[in-house]
Amino acid sequence: MSTSPEFHDRMLSLGLARVSEAAAIAAAALIGRGDEKAADQAAVNAMREQLNRLDIAGTVVIGEGERDEAPMLYIGEEVGSGEGPAVDIALDPLEGTTLTAKDMPNAMTVIAMAPRGTLLHAPDVYMDKLAIGPGYAPGVVSLDMAPAERVHALAAARGCDARDITVCILERPRHEAMIAEIRATGAAIRLITDGDVAGVIHCAEAEKTGIDMYMGSGGAPEGVLAASALKCMGGQMWGRLIFRNTEERTRASRAGIEDFDRIYARDDMVTADVIFAATGVTDGSILAGIRREPGFLNCETILMRSRTGSLRRMSYRHPLGQRTG
Repeated sequence: MSTSPEFHDRMLSLGLARVSEAAAIAAAALIGRGDEKAADQAAVNAMREQLNRLDIAGTVVIGEGERDEAPMLYIGEEVGSGEGPAVDIALDPLEGTTLTAKDMPNAMTVIAMAPRGTLLHAPDVYMDKLAIGPGYAPGVVSLDMAPAERVHALAAARGCDARDITVCILERPRHEAMIAEIRATGAAIRLITDGDVAGVIHCAEAEKTGIDMYMGSGGAPEGVLAASALKCMGGQMWGRLIFRNTEERTRASRAGIEDFDRIYARDDMVTADVIFAATGVTDGSILAGIRREPGFLNCETILMRSRTGSLRRMSYRHPLGQRTG
């Protein structure tokens, strides 16, 4: 009986960084051009091409959508040469399509890889999310708490006043009541227009970013990507799927979801060691964006492995007119 080759995260990590870089470089030509779909498609095409160069038997479990909605990098698509280890792939070829089209901060390409069957197959629905950084006892905050209660609990754990807590939230009409409740505690709020993967990552480096907690609803696929990053960097995260209609429940059932009310902890969403890579497209608080110089494009990538807790920041200079690789 044949078995899949072992998941050697160290050997695969540089290849994953190349995948992320290729997508960012492809999207660079569309920065500020006002065409979200074209920017996303450029990133998708480049990411898919690079993935197929890797010696993996990969399956996209978090992708651009289901097969009938996405021609490439759809959920269930097989990528790689087929000769290496069986792996799950979670990706967002361009997190922040609007940010890219408008040349606004924090657009980036994102991808994670883990052994087959270890990433949550989250359907393309909303997820209620809550995240904090490392160094706290388990259960300090929870999704069952009211937003204000979470702020006070985290302040107590830090030994500070609620006014010293900063919460990151997506600026959406659905969050208006939550924002008002949090502000009533005296806590500060940093609103972001898009990019909640970056929002969650901010919690892992609170001393640098000033963000202590992330909360609010956003895409479930992005929740799995954020959980992958936190598994590498440290921190706690919880997510609960939100279903607005029967069609979304049906979609969840097809993805293997049985308990529609379950709260997923970080390690429920990512159950084994994972590699995570992200490359800046526009300048942001985590990564520098694509920079041009005569004859070259420069980009910055973070590459993380949960097995070692390592985080590398890498600069890549790409000659114009050459294929990425």
